[in-house]
This record gives sequence, C-alpha cells and structure tokens, in this order.
Amino acid sequence: MAKAQVGLQQARRLAQMKYDERLDFIAEGLPIVLKSASGFLSASKSLNAHDREAEVLRNFAEEEAGKALILLDMVRCPPKQIASKIGRMTRWFYDHLARLIYAKASSWYATDIGQLQEYVNHERHTHHIDGDYGEYIFPNQALYFRESQLYADIAAYEDERPFWNEPRSTIESLLHFDPPAYHAISALNVIGAFSQKGIRVIADVWGQEEFGLAKTSADAERLVEAMLRRIVDLSLPSDSATDKDVSLIYRWQMPMYNLDLSPIEVPIDELQRQRDAIVPDEW
Repeated sequence: MAKAQVGLQQARRLAQMKYDERLDFIAEGLPIVLKSASGFLSASKSLNAHDREAEVLRNFAEEEAGKALILLDMVRCPPKQIASKIGRMTRWFYDHLARLIYAKASSWYATDIGQLQEYVNHERHTHHIDGDYGEYIFPNQALYFRESQLYADIAAYEDERPFWNEPRSTIESLLHFDPPAYHAISALNVIGAFSQKGIRVIADVWGQEEFGLAKTSADAERLVEAMLRRIVDLSLPSDSATDKDVSLIYRWQMPMYNLDLSPIEVPIDELQRQRDAIVPDEW
C-alpha cells in the first residue's frame, strides 16, 4: 500500500521540479532557513544561566546554516550535472552528519577540491581511537557531541558496561561564538544573494563550471568576484552590507556537490589494529 506523501521532509520534491522552478523555490526558502537559524542563535544568547541549553540552540542554528549551504550548492551546480546529484543532496538536507560537515567546512581553508575531500574524510569516520595510547574508542565526534548534549540516554564504552549519559555543555558560556556557517549565509543574504535575482546570478555564474578535482580555491575566488560584480550591477546589496560581508563571501567554501559525505564505517578490528600500532611494546 502506497504511503501518503504529505507533511514535512519533502525535499526530494526538489528533484521533480524544472530547473527554473527549483531556483525560484530555493530563493523563497533560503530567507526562511536563515530566519530559523537566527531565531535559534538569538535564543541561545538569552540563556546565560543555562550553558547546555544555549549550546544546543547554537548547534541547531549551525545545522540550519548547513541546510542553507546545501541548498546553495544545488544552485551552484551546473544545470547539466544537477540531475545526477540532487537526489543525494536532498538526502544531505536531512542528514545530521552531512549538515554538520557543510557547516564546519565554512571555517576550513582548502587549496583544491582534493584537499577539501581529505578534510571531509576526517569527519566521516563512524568511530575513532583517542588517548595517549589509543586506549579509548569513541563514536563519530560531531554526532556524539550533538546527541550527548540533546538527550539523557543509556550509553556504553568498549567494555560494554552501560552508564547514563547526562547532557551537559562542553563549552563555557563566555566562549560561545556565532557559527562560521551562520556568518556565511548572513553575508550572502545581506548582499542580496537570497533574492530571486540573486539566486539567478549565483546559478548563472557558478553554473558555468563544475567543481571537480581540478578546481582550486583560486577558481572559487574568481567566481565569487564575478558573482559580486553582477550583484552590485543589479543593485541587490542591502544598505547594511559591509566590507566584512564581502570578505566573508570571498571565503565561501568551494562547492561540495561532488564530494563524498557518507559515513566511513570503521570496524572494531581496524580500531584494534590502529591501537596496536601506537601502543608501546612494554605497555
């Protein structure tokens, strides 16, 4: 019996839209995603006496920003290639790890797509060892921090003995900062990139070139410059746009639509091999 395809989590419908229709729909949605991120971030700053809850809200803002960056990469993908990639990208839209990777990538500097994939790979492992001698096995760090802050839950270490996870903050309130991904999408919004005309400019400029392994950060900067020139010619920037916003946009991460963001499964025997390789013989 077929399920009714109604309600939330319908991003796959983007793949069913014609190209121009999808651009307009994304232009409509980006301000909504930004508003959601802004609301979480603003609320987090009002919880000075509740570090853990403030950090959860900040992380929600970061994931919303990651969603916006995924949508923008759908726009940046060349029209002839998007059909083969959009199904995977709509799944990223709902995948916590993919959204977090997109968000974290806003603070990375990679010289080319190959190096960017290497950085991404560090975030994809399902488990890793830690400690001076690899004595601890931990699940994926980004996902573990997310879940352990959100939920009181039953957890276990390698010895399989269960214990209670007590949600708590990992960062002192004085060290909280706005996520770089949020700064990125805010800057794009204030220069007019989230308008229908702005989205068309992004699509026209970035859609000329596919970002495969041969592409570099210099190529990205060249396209940012061309995009900004077009946006200024159309008088799209807000009066509140600043040189800082322009600087942030020049650091907009290269398109990631060709990267592999899927989890890398790390079996226990591989973790043990890694541990054996660093444990001293006399230990």
